[in-house]
Amino acid sequence: MVSEMDGVIIVDKPQGWTSHDVVGKMRRLAKTKRVGHLGTLDPMATGVLPVVLNRATRLSQFYVRVGKVYETTVVLGQATNSYDAEGDPIGEFVPTQFSREEIETQLAKFRGLIDQMPPPISAKKINGVPAYKLARSNQPVELKSVPVTVGRLELVSLTAHTLQLIVECSGGTYVRSIAHDLGIALGCGAHLSQLRRTRSGDFDLSKALTIEQLTKMSEEEQLIDALIPNSALLPNFPHQLVDASVEQQIRHGRDFYTSPFGVPQDAKFVKAVGSSGELIAIGEAKLPNLYHPIIVL
Repeated sequence: MVSEMDGVIIVDKPQGWTSHDVVGKMRRLAKTKRVGHLGTLDPMATGVLPVVLNRATRLSQFYVRVGKVYETTVVLGQATNSYDAEGDPIGEFVPTQFSREEIETQLAKFRGLIDQMPPPISAKKINGVPAYKLARSNQPVELKSVPVTVGRLELVSLTAHTLQLIVECSGGTYVRSIAHDLGIALGCGAHLSQLRRTRSGDFDLSKALTIEQLTKMSEEEQLIDALIPNSALLPNFPHQLVDASVEQQIRHGRDFYTSPFGVPQDAKFVKAVGSSGELIAIGEAKLPNLYHPIIVL
């Protein structure tokens, strides 16, 4: 029997909480230990943090590199060692006055496929040790640049010292690094002062709930109403309805066939859905319309 709390709850992460804090809270609210999240948010950041519960944790691998959308504020005139407002200032504040055209010229350098250096105070690991631990103990932090894609970098508003941006980017992108590198390009230093994630993959802010709302729902035994069930996850994967005999076959790790009319022949993955509407498994293509179950729920 599949737990009724299998699926995803979209949390609107509050400022000051780590992603781990949110997971701990959701463990208590959902009364289960099997909880994870899809994409870390820094403590300063707010917004969309999808939380996976119970068997849905097995689907996390399909969300590792999903695209994200952020609304952010960049302060011009001063860099920090963490690239955001929580870090220590580097040097004195420098008054700035840039035109929109000057800003747009520099922003253009950060669109498309770019090589990005992660912040030294980040969760990136160096020989198994998070970079932030090395940085805070004054040990050398030698990170390597990584390729990321910035599909949209829109200047929403500009004042003397701040920029409001919308950033649409690939998973693994550090918006903090965009702010820091933009400051270098402008020759004035810059850091992030606000960051709000409005979308992560298929999950957006319109369906996110605050910790206060989720706490109340849990107290009223209505937390199930916040759940996106497993069968509704990965909507881009085609689905194949299977009967009881095929379900048993899948649960024993055997290959299964899909309908050539319902599942495109070039589909790499397919969702096997039982007669009750529950997600049974994710299958990976072996041959056209023949799939092997790689995850069974």
